[in-house]
Amino acid sequence: MKDKKIYKNPDITVWELTLKCNLKCLHCGSSAGFKRTNELTTKQALQLCHDLSDLGFKGIALMGGELFLRKDWEVISKEIKDLGIILSIITNGYFSPDKIIRQLNSIEPECVMVGLDGSSAEIQDKIRNVDGAFNKIMNFIHAAKEANLPIGIITTVHKMNFADLPNIKNIIVNKQIGWQIQEATPIGRFPKNLLLSDEEYYTLGLFIYSMQKKYKTKEIPIVGVHNFGFFSRAIPNLSSYPKWEGCYAGKTVLGIQSNGNVKGCLALSDKFIEGNVLNRKIQEIWNDLDSFSYNRNFKIENLGENCRNCKYGKKCKGGCLTRSSSITGIPHNDPNCYYRIEKNIDNLIDIEQENSNL
Repeated sequence: MKDKKIYKNPDITVWELTLKCNLKCLHCGSSAGFKRTNELTTKQALQLCHDLSDLGFKGIALMGGELFLRKDWEVISKEIKDLGIILSIITNGYFSPDKIIRQLNSIEPECVMVGLDGSSAEIQDKIRNVDGAFNKIMNFIHAAKEANLPIGIITTVHKMNFADLPNIKNIIVNKQIGWQIQEATPIGRFPKNLLLSDEEYYTLGLFIYSMQKKYKTKEIPIVGVHNFGFFSRAIPNLSSYPKWEGCYAGKTVLGIQSNGNVKGCLALSDKFIEGNVLNRKIQEIWNDLDSFSYNRNFKIENLGENCRNCKYGKKCKGGCLTRSSSITGIPHNDPNCYYRIEKNIDNLIDIEQENSNL
């Protein structure tokens, strides 16, 4: 019974192959740099590929740290492809591309996503904390395009690069480079003082929406991932999911650390670890009725004070779990919400109108 599919709808696994990294990014949620002392062996990793396939996961995204620093990344990637699972690669691109581009072409991943957080060396190198990062990453992106790889960029937005988004857009427009935009949250190295304000967060949503309206998909395939578009009057759902029905961690999404620790989402803190694949098979962890209870067993009374009296609380389930827990200390209490921002603006207008009538 333990290996039977009990919990429905497994979709995407995001798998940190190694914590080792050659950059020191400001926004890194896992404070990557050195590999973990007990990372999975090649044999253990290949077995995990089969276990995820048996559970029915449709896609696996491999990342780090920096996954290309793990010598067997190609072996693991090929195993995923051979199992018929959609493979995505997430890299910082800080490499001489020749050998890696050839390897990627032979594997044929669904997409290769490269971290680009600035339109210039001044911004990118400061965020990535390594001189020369911008030039090396741009060289990798150009080489991938020349090799006809399905390339995209990931931009993690905070106060240091918020105003630079139009310039990043100019780099990739009409080059068939996908653009995934996500908001930085205060986990790992990232400091709270660089979080976007409510106004900046709302403007970011308007920016993504305006890009989607202005440009055709072939000009800029752009998506706002994870936590954009909760029940706004002006901004639609911007994520790759057709609608927001609460955090997907542990419901359709799984995160696996390089030592085999399992979380509903890799961005969540380690207090959300449900087990380790070296101690319990992933099937047992996934199908355990007590696993991922924060989302699977959600009740309306679980909502925090930010969301408790919201008319969308039952549907939204308190927004992004990572943002909620990292900023407020509890789940289901997302401090960033388009609906709430719009409601506060309405209240402010009402107050100003009342004062003008006095």
